[in-house]
Amino acid sequence: MNIIEMTELDLIQAKIDLTTREAVLAYMSEKLYQAGYLHDQKKFLTAVKEREDHSNTGLENGLAIPHGKSSSVKKAGFAVVTLKNALAVGAWPSIDESNQVEVIFLLAIPEAEAGNTHLKLLSELSICLMNQDFVTKLKHAKSSEEVYAALKAESQTEKSKEAETLPTTDKFVIGVTACATGIAHTYMAAEALEKAAKEMGVKIKVEKQGANGLEDKVTEGQIAQADGIIFAVDTKVKNKGRFNGKPFVEVKVAEPLKNSQKIISDVLTKPHGVVNESFESAESPSDKKGLKSELITAVMTGISYMIPLLVAAGLMLGIAKLIWILVLGMDPGTIGDVKYNTVGGIVEFLHYTDGFGNMLFKFIYPIFAMFAAYSIADRIGLVAGFAGGLFAGGLHYTFWGVEGGIPSGFLGALVLGIAAGYISRFLNEEIKLNKNLNAMKPMFLIPGLSVLAIFVLNMFIVDPVFGGLNQMITSAITSMSGSGKLGLSAVIAAATAFDLGGPINKAAGAIAIGLSADKIFPLTPRVLAIVIPPLGLGLSTMIDKFVVGRRVYPDDLRVVGGTSFLLGFLAISEGAIPFMLRNPLITIPINVIGAVLGSCTAVALGAVQWLPLPAVWGWPLVENLPAYLIGLVVGMLFIALTNIFVRNHLIKKSEAKQ
Repeated sequence: MNIIEMTELDLIQAKIDLTTREAVLAYMSEKLYQAGYLHDQKKFLTAVKEREDHSNTGLENGLAIPHGKSSSVKKAGFAVVTLKNALAVGAWPSIDESNQVEVIFLLAIPEAEAGNTHLKLLSELSICLMNQDFVTKLKHAKSSEEVYAALKAESQTEKSKEAETLPTTDKFVIGVTACATGIAHTYMAAEALEKAAKEMGVKIKVEKQGANGLEDKVTEGQIAQADGIIFAVDTKVKNKGRFNGKPFVEVKVAEPLKNSQKIISDVLTKPHGVVNESFESAESPSDKKGLKSELITAVMTGISYMIPLLVAAGLMLGIAKLIWILVLGMDPGTIGDVKYNTVGGIVEFLHYTDGFGNMLFKFIYPIFAMFAAYSIADRIGLVAGFAGGLFAGGLHYTFWGVEGGIPSGFLGALVLGIAAGYISRFLNEEIKLNKNLNAMKPMFLIPGLSVLAIFVLNMFIVDPVFGGLNQMITSAITSMSGSGKLGLSAVIAAATAFDLGGPINKAAGAIAIGLSADKIFPLTPRVLAIVIPPLGLGLSTMIDKFVVGRRVYPDDLRVVGGTSFLLGFLAISEGAIPFMLRNPLITIPINVIGAVLGSCTAVALGAVQWLPLPAVWGWPLVENLPAYLIGLVVGMLFIALTNIFVRNHLIKKSEAKQ
């Protein structure tokens, strides 16, 4: 693709005096509309803004590449603007949080070409922007003509580079690049490695594992000839077993942008180890990841695979309950009643839709634990991780017919998922078989032994520990039934918010409902503590940039935040579980304190609710609703603001260390 053919002089403006991201996007979309690239400017601008909300399009070095894929685009192209004055730090959310944007490329892609033209254009621009001289020319250009000329010259240079042959040398390395989004840094890292290899007289072939699949895939013959493999990745390498037996170096995808020559030198002279598909940790002990880093990666991997299931389950429940209440006007507490199994029509459909959503929720922990184990031990950890997640979700009690069994919840999923990974990896490394029997390891021995180990671990440690903890908290709550109302409210709220639908939450619910049924104590703290954490965490992802001037959550948690907020109004607290899994030491104490503050505030002001309806449709049943809402807002704001300030402090602390 020749990028100069995707734009024209009328779409390029230099030294424009604009001071906000919104003004820049509106101005550039207007230029695209005037040049005949758009059917509908407003619709396209909406698509661009939705993309901006999804993840950062600011890069580094003053650059930003916003883009919109929409049916309102007539033909693919891009506009370019350079600003008279760079935007303030944080004005355009960027990968580099200190980025001050002053050069913007706005891409317009027809919806039908989203998977092809979009990625090709992004990759070509990303490669061009690796050239610091080119970027400098853009920043210093005083007219549209100068910007256009720089683009044209760089486009021709890149085209000529494609025709260049690799230098003749005895050394040949293979690179594999992959970033989390599979777009900009995937191609930037590849370009940096290719440039450094050329300067060093080393042949190189770089395979990009991006959003468009495997690009420039290396062949078996090239792998056989390679002297070493460079993995510049932030994600798991696809088909890594192809490189078995080859020396390798593995670094973050951004590392080649700073130290390409050192990385190439390391893979040729002091590699981290030899690739071995049987176990991912083929490095020597001194080169292995630190335990903390490996655990964080495992948790993040589990969360990333769990989130789509969580969102899908919440969507099913939300659709069913909202139609059940708002359209049919029926009692939400009856939607799961078995009497609707065969009534037919919309009622039966919604009844089963709600049941389907609840069924999906049962597999949140199995998915999390399975992929946490996968992060540690690769494929051999999947089965044991899945088994651990089944235990954490309490499905064993269902199949064993155990009444009143208390599952270990998210803490159990954490322990069992991580344990499954390490157990599976240990077995894979330590079991040595004759090569003729080697196939038995991944297909028979490791799954069987690792699942048995998880079974024993859960039966004798995880279930008893968390069951004992639950029993202890239940006894504590019961013993306080005669205490002051604020003290009892605080205990019920704290236990309810502690594990978001887990065993301690359920224990608190059993006690609270019993006290309410006997007209001893109302359910006010219980119903508030169910909704305050998901609402507060969801709110924090929406307002963080307005409070501290930056995003304090990664992209995946920002997406979950919106789901958590919606599910909170439906009294589904599980929407906030990914936040607890990612940062339990931050999230759990803040959730507990926020729930206690909000619940006690409402109780102190006179709010009373006797029926177990914590969702928005239960509000009309509350005595003194203003007091209830004040408590809700107090708890939400505490959780939202405290999370924002704590996470912002940790980010600043990390930046200071760097």
